[in-house]
Amino acid sequence: MERVDTLVIGSGFGGAVMALRLAEKGAKVVVLERGRRWAPADYPSVSGRHWLWDEDEPEKQNGWIDFRYFGDMSVAVGAAVGGGSLIYANISVEAPPERFSQGWPAAISHAVLRPHYDTVARMMNVQPLPVNQYTPRTRLMRDAAESIGAGERFRVLPQAVTFDPDWHDQLPQPFDYGHSRAWTNDQGRQQGTCVHCGNCDIGCPVQAKNTLDLNYLAAAEDLGVDVRPLHQVRCITPLPDGGYRVRVRRLDQGTDTELEANRVVLAAGSIGSTELLLRCRDQHRTLPALSARLGKGWLSNGDFMTPAFYDDRVISPSHGPTISAAIDFLDGSEDGARFFVEDGGFPDVLTNLLRRRKRRLLKRVPMEQNLLARMLAALIERRDPLDNMMPWFGQAVDQAGGEFSLGRRWYMPWRRDRLKLKWDYRAAEKAVQGLADMHKRLSEATGGQAMVPPTWSLFRNLVTPHPLGGCNMADTVEQGVVDAKGEVFGYPNLFVMDGSVVPVALGLNPSRTIAALAEYAASRMVEDGRPY
Repeated sequence: MERVDTLVIGSGFGGAVMALRLAEKGAKVVVLERGRRWAPADYPSVSGRHWLWDEDEPEKQNGWIDFRYFGDMSVAVGAAVGGGSLIYANISVEAPPERFSQGWPAAISHAVLRPHYDTVARMMNVQPLPVNQYTPRTRLMRDAAESIGAGERFRVLPQAVTFDPDWHDQLPQPFDYGHSRAWTNDQGRQQGTCVHCGNCDIGCPVQAKNTLDLNYLAAAEDLGVDVRPLHQVRCITPLPDGGYRVRVRRLDQGTDTELEANRVVLAAGSIGSTELLLRCRDQHRTLPALSARLGKGWLSNGDFMTPAFYDDRVISPSHGPTISAAIDFLDGSEDGARFFVEDGGFPDVLTNLLRRRKRRLLKRVPMEQNLLARMLAALIERRDPLDNMMPWFGQAVDQAGGEFSLGRRWYMPWRRDRLKLKWDYRAAEKAVQGLADMHKRLSEATGGQAMVPPTWSLFRNLVTPHPLGGCNMADTVEQGVVDAKGEVFGYPNLFVMDGSVVPVALGLNPSRTIAALAEYAASRMVEDGRPY
């Protein structure tokens, strides 16, 4: 049976960091990733296929995004080599010191994470949107903040995107991919520069988005780390020698295999890591001593979106980076509700469809002879059909209102193996309603009409792409599942390092905090003199 030093399960912001840092110390590292390794030509936005992941039949449907419906709460996460970095909105922002004042292990503070935040920024080439590339949404955010007397709260956000300072929206056909300039990053991978095409969340076609497969994982693979896509871990079992046996489903072959490792780092995300450990404790009973806090303390991080419509203002939400700026109300000045208002964008799905049709036509007949292809090319440059809509985004500091467990399937009640989420909307109500009210206020102050989704106003339903908690960090097993460096209480050499360990809502985009925690955890392993 194959035996490795370190097995990392998942390749997102926790797993990618851990893989690289442990490999740098000489460990033989294998990364098991349930999703595919995506290239720009394979993105669903280009191919029109493989959009969805289905947890019930991942051998057949192992696409771009995993959408889980849990009743009042739904969760959207990515499935890819590089994890959520391929589908997130690029934002790489630090959590403020106040978010570490309570709820964390004593060893974790903003000051402790500060140098690791900086390391993440360097690795991911983080930079703000250049002033000459402010989008209509960016300018609307600034105007809105000033209109309500909160101009000092506005700021342009750092993001993991590479911009060409010479690009601007007055170029002929400015959003054409041909304006992207090729460059080579510090890990030797070729990328392009941003042309504001708006496809951040469905795969950047010019690779201006600095995803983990192009930096952390690229550097790790150069050191010999073996990244294996379409490998879904089903069970973890302790071995008498202190290591672990891991059962893996080969999704591309439909077969199971097993590996052994001296150390296992679970980095499958808030949903994936929590579900796997619940199965190991309650279904397979291979890890029976896991904390009773497993699955508890789950947070949605208060994600919310409110569309607003303007009669005399062009917004063009399908152009530009998905998010560019924020208005910061995390200080609780709005009746105690803490939230982070952001502008929002979304991909122009119709234009992507037209591009696909045009490419297929040109495979048969050259452009100059193909009337239909020329018509499609003209449509691609049309005016945005939703150019007067502003999608107000944001996150809020909700309370821990969720608990995961394994429950029965309605069609197979004798099987207790279905992941269930019990979520109390009241834990998020004050924070999310404060964010929604601010969306309305900012819209009205700038001449827009906001429409709070009835899914919230009537039914108190939410969707989050930023799930946190489930395997919470703590100082003791009575308080949480893992310690400050992610080691599972009661199981030496078994670690969790992803959004599931974050014990409090951050109220803003969490990717950089998750990566900084992983940098810290890896550094602590080195200090502890762990064998590699």
